[in-house]
Amino acid sequence: MRRNLLPILMSMVVLSPLAIDIYLPSMPAMAAEFSVSASQIQSTLVLFLFAMGTGQLFIGPLADRYGRRPIALGGIILYIASSMLAAAAVEFHWLQLARVLQGLAACSTSIVVFSAVRDCFSPQQGARYYSYLNGMICIIPALAPTLGGLLALQFGWRSTFVFMSIYAIFILVFVGYRLPETRPHNTVSSGPLYRWARYKPVIGEAHFMFYAIACMAGMAAILSYVSYAPVWLIEHLGMSELTFSGLFGLNAIINVAACFIAPVIIKKLGNRTTVILALLSMLLAAVMQVLVQILGPQSGLAAAFSFMLPMILLCIGFALLLGPATSMALAAFGERAGTATAMLGFIQMSGASLLVGLVQQTNLTAPYAIALIMGGMAAVLLLIMAMPRFNHWHQEQHTH
Repeated sequence: MRRNLLPILMSMVVLSPLAIDIYLPSMPAMAAEFSVSASQIQSTLVLFLFAMGTGQLFIGPLADRYGRRPIALGGIILYIASSMLAAAAVEFHWLQLARVLQGLAACSTSIVVFSAVRDCFSPQQGARYYSYLNGMICIIPALAPTLGGLLALQFGWRSTFVFMSIYAIFILVFVGYRLPETRPHNTVSSGPLYRWARYKPVIGEAHFMFYAIACMAGMAAILSYVSYAPVWLIEHLGMSELTFSGLFGLNAIINVAACFIAPVIIKKLGNRTTVILALLSMLLAAVMQVLVQILGPQSGLAAAFSFMLPMILLCIGFALLLGPATSMALAAFGERAGTATAMLGFIQMSGASLLVGLVQQTNLTAPYAIALIMGGMAAVLLLIMAMPRFNHWHQEQHTH
């Protein structure tokens, strides 16, 4: 079963990044059609991720109670319906509602994917599998914006959401036939679904909280990048949708390579050291972004390349961070993996979306907003790891 599980999980994990990346080149056109501001159209990304994070608290216990398979199938069906709602939206608030529902749907499949890895593999094996899944996630930004740009040019931006529905229909059939039930027999599934006692052992674990916040830091940096990049490159610097897709895709290809190299680095350095290396990469990316904005070109393709260069380093750091940080956060919760995964997703995604949403309310331009988020969070986490009294927060742990 383990040997055949990875392709199934990889096909499902695509649903979330596809819903983020495929319509990025269309964001300026969508803002114009709905007569809304750039920050309002950026809110469709923030709402998606916030719903995906908040939904973890409600759907995670369901995955522990009823199993991974029914939650996956229900999530895919909701994904199909919400994508079609977005494609048919004629008023902006319907698009926002569709994105919230789509976030809940992606949340369901995400919980199943990451819980299944924790169900079937040890923490050290899990870190490598999470990195493979993250590599699959990172392939989508390399392909989806270009595909979305071409679809939008030929058929309009609504076709990107139609494409999501069609892909999800194929995945529904594949998962329906091939996904086994992975929930362990010792999973805690009795008692009320939603009660404080279910979450208290998880959030009371300092080790879990530290690495959950590390995941949130990486997600916030990536969310700020993908939400600000279309506005900065297309509207501010005047790049075409296809030029934007090419720049975004080039960055993503490097990210894909980093994701598939990450398991080798994790095996050689260990989880904790890899997290430190990832945070240092994010901090360096922030410093570089500020420097190129002060000293680099201010217009044209050269300015676009200057903006994207530090983002490459950010994406490498994110590729190195997510696998080991996720594995270490979940290491102590084999008997309640669904609930722990849900809390991790809530902190990671809802926390990231709130942080980015707050920064979007400031007057900071895209490069400085991104630098503030990724550099500030990385610096705080590295400072904590440098202080011996907090060693119990971040040192390697094993399953209880």
